Amino acid sequence: MTKRKIVIATRGSKLALWQAEWIKSLLLGINPDFDIELNKIKTTGDKILDVPLAQVGGKGLFVKEIEEAMLRGEADLAVHSMKDVPTDLPEGLHLSAITKREDPRDAFIAGKGIKSFSDLPRGANIGTSSLRRICQLLNLRPDLKITQLRGNVDTRLRKVAEGEFDAIILAAAGVKRLGFADRITEKLPVDVSLPAIGQGAVGIECRVDDVFINDLLKELNHEETSVCVRAERAFLKRLEGGCQVPIAAYAKLDNSKLIIEGLVGSLDGKTLIKAGIEGKPEEAETLGIALAEKLLSKGAKEILDEVYGH
Repeated sequence: MTKRKIVIATRGSKLALWQAEWIKSLLLGINPDFDIELNKIKTTGDKILDVPLAQVGGKGLFVKEIEEAMLRGEADLAVHSMKDVPTDLPEGLHLSAITKREDPRDAFIAGKGIKSFSDLPRGANIGTSSLRRICQLLNLRPDLKITQLRGNVDTRLRKVAEGEFDAIILAAAGVKRLGFADRITEKLPVDVSLPAIGQGAVGIECRVDDVFINDLLKELNHEETSVCVRAERAFLKRLEGGCQVPIAAYAKLDNSKLIIEGLVGSLDGKTLIKAGIEGKPEEAETLGIALAEKLLSKGAKEILDEVYGH
């Protein structure tokens, strides 16, 4: 009997490969006779490293080439960080599973002598390329100097260790997955830095009509995470936001109630529009949209139009 071959499409970064290998091991746990190979694909976001992503424009900078490979039949499924996945997927593809979420918070990683975020000296130089993080940091500390930081996790950690930055901010999930949890100075509470949509969750995308793969992936879906991430993505979609925007949201289940917090901020941090909503988990998408409407009624559209240059 020939082994069933499965091809997983992934980016080539260490974190992307860790995630793809992890999904591969879960699939082999379901059936050790699978023949699983990784197809490493370089995406637009991987090729452009000298420009802030927000300036590159367009959505799906880290997924487009991978999705095209799946549509051509060169891969059966793709493993993504959920925060990189646009809210609109190409026709013929869908998110078949979202795995259990790792810690969704942002990690504050400081250089020598700095014990916590509140310990940062005036005018400290912070490395991040996320508009979401920038607007929240400047809202709390307008004195901070924010410097663009791109590159993989290793590169970023090296830069702060060498003193190029006083501190950097990364997603805690990626830092933990790569084995650098001991480098985290502090995990920022969500009321200091509200996470990106889907942060900490890994999503698996495949062809809608591939019955075998869809059935297989059902076993990897974590229902609670899936509900929360669907709510966050509905919120983002209603705001028409891509990955590189000053929008944040975090949903959690508490005693069978779904609680979502959302935020839109101006790039200088002077305006942060925040709101929250709660309801039934089965109304995840509806709640996400309703939360977006709340923010729009408070002036979020004007802020986003400014960011998009409308």
